[in-house]
Amino acid sequence: MDYTFDSIGSIKICQPKEGYRFSVDALILANFVNLRKISKAIDIGAGTGIIGIILAKKYRESYITMIEIQPELAKLAEESIKLNNLDKKAEVICMDAKDLIHLESFHQKFDVVISNPPFRKPGTGRISPEGKKAVARHEISLNVVDIAKISQKLLRHRGRLFLIHLPERFTEITRILSQHFLEIKRVRFVHSRKDTPAKMVLIEAVKGGRVALKVEPPLFIYNDIGTYTDEMNRIYEI
Repeated sequence: MDYTFDSIGSIKICQPKEGYRFSVDALILANFVNLRKISKAIDIGAGTGIIGIILAKKYRESYITMIEIQPELAKLAEESIKLNNLDKKAEVICMDAKDLIHLESFHQKFDVVISNPPFRKPGTGRISPEGKKAVARHEISLNVVDIAKISQKLLRHRGRLFLIHLPERFTEITRILSQHFLEIKRVRFVHSRKDTPAKMVLIEAVKGGRVALKVEPPLFIYNDIGTYTDEMNRIYEI
Protein backbone atom coordinates (compact mmCIF):
# COMPACT_ATOMS: atom_id res chain seq x y z
CA MET A 1 0.00 0.00 0.00
CA ASP A 2 1.32 3.44 -0.95
CA TYR A 3 1.42 5.87 1.97
CA THR A 4 2.56 9.35 2.89
CA PHE A 5 4.32 10.91 5.86
CA ASP A 6 2.34 13.96 6.98
CA SER A 7 2.85 16.51 9.75
CA ILE A 8 0.25 18.28 11.89
CA GLY A 9 1.94 20.63 14.32
CA SER A 10 4.58 18.57 16.13
CA ILE A 11 2.96 15.25 15.18
CA LYS A 12 4.01 13.01 12.30
CA ILE A 13 1.48 10.61 10.87
CA CYS A 14 1.68 7.78 8.33
CA GLN A 15 -1.39 7.57 6.07
CA PRO A 16 -2.51 5.77 2.91
CA LYS A 17 -1.93 7.86 -0.20
CA GLU A 18 -5.44 6.94 -1.32
CA GLY A 19 -8.42 5.70 0.68
CA TYR A 20 -8.86 6.30 4.41
CA ARG A 21 -7.15 9.41 5.77
CA PHE A 22 -8.02 11.11 9.04
CA SER A 23 -10.24 14.18 8.94
CA VAL A 24 -10.72 17.29 11.07
CA ASP A 25 -13.23 15.28 13.16
CA ALA A 26 -10.35 13.41 14.82
CA LEU A 27 -8.50 16.60 15.77
CA ILE A 28 -11.66 18.19 17.17
CA LEU A 29 -12.45 15.08 19.22
CA ALA A 30 -8.94 14.82 20.68
CA ASN A 31 -9.09 18.50 21.61
CA PHE A 32 -12.45 17.94 23.35
CA VAL A 33 -10.76 15.76 25.99
CA ASN A 34 -10.08 18.18 28.85
CA LEU A 35 -9.17 15.99 31.82
CA ARG A 36 -6.35 16.98 34.14
CA LYS A 37 -4.83 13.51 34.09
CA ILE A 38 -5.19 10.25 32.18
CA SER A 39 -3.43 7.03 33.16
CA LYS A 40 -4.89 4.55 30.67
CA ALA A 41 -6.96 5.33 27.59
CA ILE A 42 -8.20 3.19 24.73
CA ASP A 43 -9.03 4.42 21.22
CA ILE A 44 -11.70 2.30 19.51
CA GLY A 45 -11.32 2.33 15.73
CA ALA A 46 -7.97 4.08 15.80
CA GLY A 47 -7.34 4.25 12.06
CA THR A 48 -3.76 5.43 11.55
CA GLY A 49 -3.47 6.52 15.18
CA ILE A 50 -3.87 10.30 15.15
CA ILE A 51 -6.14 10.55 18.23
CA GLY A 52 -4.09 8.18 20.35
CA ILE A 53 -0.87 9.97 19.43
CA ILE A 54 -2.34 13.37 20.33
CA LEU A 55 -3.47 12.04 23.73
CA ALA A 56 -0.12 10.35 24.39
CA LYS A 57 1.66 13.65 23.79
CA LYS A 58 -0.88 15.73 25.71
CA TYR A 59 -0.96 13.51 28.81
CA ARG A 60 2.63 12.65 29.68
CA GLU A 61 1.78 10.02 32.31
CA SER A 62 -0.72 8.21 30.08
CA TYR A 63 -0.55 4.90 28.25
CA ILE A 64 -2.72 4.67 25.13
CA THR A 65 -4.04 1.45 23.60
CA MET A 66 -5.28 1.73 20.02
CA ILE A 67 -7.70 -0.84 18.57
CA GLU A 68 -7.96 -1.09 14.79
CA ILE A 69 -9.66 -3.89 12.85
CA GLN A 70 -7.97 -3.23 9.49
CA PRO A 71 -4.41 -4.67 9.38
CA GLU A 72 -3.09 -2.12 6.88
CA LEU A 73 -4.21 0.83 9.01
CA ALA A 74 -3.00 -0.82 12.22
CA LYS A 75 0.45 -1.21 10.67
CA LEU A 76 0.53 2.47 9.71
CA ALA A 77 -0.54 3.40 13.26
CA GLU A 78 2.44 1.40 14.56
CA GLU A 79 4.72 3.33 12.22
CA SER A 80 3.21 6.61 13.42
CA ILE A 81 3.92 5.64 17.04
CA LYS A 82 7.58 5.06 16.13
CA LEU A 83 7.79 8.32 14.18
CA ASN A 84 6.68 10.22 17.29
CA ASN A 85 8.97 8.31 19.69
CA LEU A 86 6.01 6.97 21.66
CA ASP A 87 6.97 3.28 21.71
CA LYS A 88 6.80 3.21 25.54
CA LYS A 89 3.55 5.17 25.75
CA ALA A 90 1.27 3.61 23.15
CA GLU A 91 0.45 0.32 21.44
CA VAL A 92 -1.71 -0.85 18.55
CA ILE A 93 -3.77 -4.04 18.67
CA CYS A 94 -5.26 -5.26 15.40
CA MET A 95 -8.57 -6.86 16.31
CA ASP A 96 -12.33 -6.48 16.19
CA ALA A 97 -13.13 -4.07 19.03
CA LYS A 98 -16.31 -6.03 19.83
CA ASP A 99 -14.12 -8.91 21.05
CA LEU A 100 -12.88 -6.69 23.90
CA ILE A 101 -16.20 -7.35 25.65
CA HIS A 102 -15.09 -10.94 26.23
CA LEU A 103 -11.51 -10.20 27.35
CA GLU A 104 -11.60 -9.91 31.13
CA SER A 105 -8.02 -8.61 31.20
CA PHE A 106 -9.38 -5.36 29.70
CA HIS A 107 -12.43 -4.98 31.93
CA GLN A 108 -12.62 -1.90 34.21
CA LYS A 109 -9.02 -0.95 33.38
CA PHE A 110 -9.41 2.38 31.58
CA ASP A 111 -9.94 6.00 32.59
CA VAL A 112 -10.99 6.92 29.05
CA VAL A 113 -12.57 5.29 26.03
CA ILE A 114 -12.47 7.50 22.95
CA SER A 115 -13.92 6.83 19.51
CA ASN A 116 -14.40 8.60 16.21
CA PRO A 117 -16.77 5.93 14.90
CA PRO A 118 -18.54 5.36 11.59
CA PHE A 119 -21.41 7.86 11.42
CA ARG A 120 -23.80 6.31 8.91
CA LYS A 121 -26.12 3.36 9.27
CA PRO A 122 -25.97 0.81 6.43
CA GLY A 123 -28.51 1.78 3.81
CA THR A 124 -28.10 5.53 4.41
CA GLY A 125 -25.91 7.60 2.11
CA ARG A 126 -23.56 6.25 -0.52
CA ILE A 127 -21.26 3.50 0.70
CA SER A 128 -17.74 3.97 -0.62
CA PRO A 129 -16.55 1.24 -3.01
CA GLU A 130 -13.15 1.55 -1.32
CA GLY A 131 -13.27 -0.91 1.58
CA LYS A 132 -11.30 1.06 4.16
CA LYS A 133 -13.40 4.19 3.66
CA ALA A 134 -16.61 2.18 3.84
CA VAL A 135 -15.69 0.64 7.20
CA ALA A 136 -14.65 4.05 8.53
CA ARG A 137 -17.83 5.85 7.42
CA HIS A 138 -20.63 3.28 7.70
CA GLU A 139 -21.57 1.04 10.63
CA ILE A 140 -20.35 -2.10 8.91
CA SER A 141 -18.15 -3.46 11.71
CA LEU A 142 -18.87 -1.05 14.62
CA ASN A 143 -21.95 0.87 15.75
CA VAL A 144 -23.08 3.00 18.70
CA VAL A 145 -24.46 0.02 20.62
CA ASP A 146 -21.10 -1.74 20.25
CA ILE A 147 -19.25 1.32 21.57
CA ALA A 148 -21.63 1.56 24.54
CA LYS A 149 -21.16 -2.12 25.40
CA ILE A 150 -17.38 -1.85 25.07
CA SER A 151 -17.26 1.30 27.22
CA GLN A 152 -19.45 -0.24 29.90
CA LYS A 153 -17.06 -3.18 30.18
CA LEU A 154 -13.72 -1.38 29.84
CA LEU A 155 -14.22 1.81 31.85
CA ARG A 156 -13.54 2.08 35.53
CA HIS A 157 -16.35 3.48 37.69
CA ARG A 158 -16.57 7.18 36.81
CA GLY A 159 -14.46 6.57 33.72
CA ARG A 160 -15.31 8.66 30.67
CA LEU A 161 -16.33 8.03 27.09
CA PHE A 162 -15.53 10.68 24.47
CA LEU A 163 -17.36 10.45 21.17
CA ILE A 164 -18.06 12.49 18.05
CA HIS A 165 -21.15 11.80 15.96
CA LEU A 166 -23.97 13.25 13.88
CA PRO A 167 -26.39 15.68 15.59
CA GLU A 168 -29.40 13.97 14.01
CA ARG A 169 -28.52 10.83 15.98
CA PHE A 170 -28.02 12.59 19.32
CA THR A 171 -31.27 11.45 20.94
CA GLU A 172 -30.63 7.87 19.81
CA ILE A 173 -27.10 8.00 21.23
CA THR A 174 -28.37 9.44 24.52
CA ARG A 175 -30.83 6.57 24.90
CA ILE A 176 -28.26 3.90 24.04
CA LEU A 177 -25.61 5.25 26.40
CA SER A 178 -28.10 5.57 29.25
CA GLN A 179 -29.10 1.92 28.78
CA HIS A 180 -25.45 1.00 29.39
CA PHE A 181 -25.06 3.19 32.52
CA LEU A 182 -23.20 5.92 30.63
CA GLU A 183 -24.61 9.33 31.50
CA ILE A 184 -23.92 12.21 29.12
CA LYS A 185 -22.31 15.06 31.08
CA ARG A 186 -20.95 17.42 28.43
CA VAL A 187 -21.99 18.24 24.86
CA ARG A 188 -20.63 20.61 22.24
CA PHE A 189 -22.07 21.13 18.77
CA VAL A 190 -19.74 21.75 15.82
CA HIS A 191 -20.76 24.03 12.93
CA SER A 192 -19.03 24.79 9.65
CA ARG A 193 -19.91 28.50 10.08
CA LYS A 194 -22.03 30.64 12.37
CA ASP A 195 -24.99 30.63 9.96
CA THR A 196 -25.06 26.87 9.34
CA PRO A 197 -26.70 24.01 11.28
CA ALA A 198 -24.53 21.80 13.45
CA LYS A 199 -22.71 19.14 11.42
CA MET A 200 -21.24 17.18 14.36
CA VAL A 201 -21.74 16.79 18.09
CA LEU A 202 -19.05 16.10 20.69
CA ILE A 203 -20.15 13.97 23.63
CA GLU A 204 -18.58 13.20 26.99
CA ALA A 205 -20.33 10.52 29.08
CA VAL A 206 -19.46 9.17 32.53
CA LYS A 207 -19.88 5.56 33.63
CA GLY A 208 -22.17 5.58 36.65
CA GLY A 209 -22.52 9.36 36.48
CA ARG A 210 -25.43 11.35 37.85
CA VAL A 211 -27.90 13.18 35.61
CA ALA A 212 -26.38 16.61 34.90
CA LEU A 213 -25.71 17.99 31.43
CA LYS A 214 -23.49 20.90 30.39
CA VAL A 215 -23.96 22.24 26.85
CA GLU A 216 -20.86 24.17 25.86
CA PRO A 217 -20.73 27.08 23.39
CA PRO A 218 -20.61 25.88 19.77
CA LEU A 219 -17.39 25.33 17.88
CA PHE A 220 -17.21 27.05 14.49
CA ILE A 221 -14.72 25.65 11.97
CA TYR A 222 -14.67 28.53 9.47
CA ASN A 223 -15.05 32.29 9.84
CA ASP A 224 -16.94 34.67 7.53
CA ILE A 225 -14.14 34.80 4.96
CA GLY A 226 -13.83 31.01 4.71
CA THR A 227 -10.60 30.47 6.64
CA TYR A 228 -10.20 28.60 9.90
CA THR A 229 -11.38 30.36 13.06
CA ASP A 230 -8.84 31.22 15.74
CA GLU A 231 -9.98 28.23 17.78
CA MET A 232 -9.49 25.85 14.87
CA ASN A 233 -6.01 27.25 14.26
CA ARG A 234 -5.19 26.54 17.91
CA ILE A 235 -6.48 22.98 17.53
CA TYR A 236 -4.03 22.47 14.68
CA GLU A 237 -1.15 23.71 16.86
CA ILE A 238 -0.65 20.28 18.39
